[in-house]
Amino acid sequence: MAIATKSWLDTAHSSSWADSPFFAETVELLRSVRDHDFDSLADLCDDDFGIVDLDPNGGSVMVRNRAEWEGWFNNLFAQLSAIGAATDSEILDYQVLPTADMALSVVEFRQSLSMGESTAFFDCVTTIVWKRTESGWKEARWHVSLLSTDIPEDFPVAA
Repeated sequence: MAIATKSWLDTAHSSSWADSPFFAETVELLRSVRDHDFDSLADLCDDDFGIVDLDPNGGSVMVRNRAEWEGWFNNLFAQLSAIGAATDSEILDYQVLPTADMALSVVEFRQSLSMGESTAFFDCVTTIVWKRTESGWKEARWHVSLLSTDIPEDFPVAA
């Protein structure tokens, strides 16, 4: 489900962080979620799949293995499509500490959730652990925390 208008993710290559290690991969993670591109998302992640993500109510959900990871994203994408919701993200700050076989990045981003004419915003920070694998660098861990929300009073509530 691609968004018709050009988003920040589509122009991220001109960002001040564009040459930073793992920035392109981070943008691709967020783009894959935005576009419900399960295959690209799965290709960026290794089989550890240890993530803490946000549930639709702003709480945390722990995903511990591949089966849970696949179920989480397939269900999330199906729910968003069913209610006609679109997401997008804008990276607000990016920091990375790379080493030979592992890297740690901290990403502050604003995610939007649009339904009809209304858009809600969620400011988040995520820590991503990257590891070198035989098939290249992969996301090994993702832990996101919700910092703030801006939800319009008239925002539709999904059933």
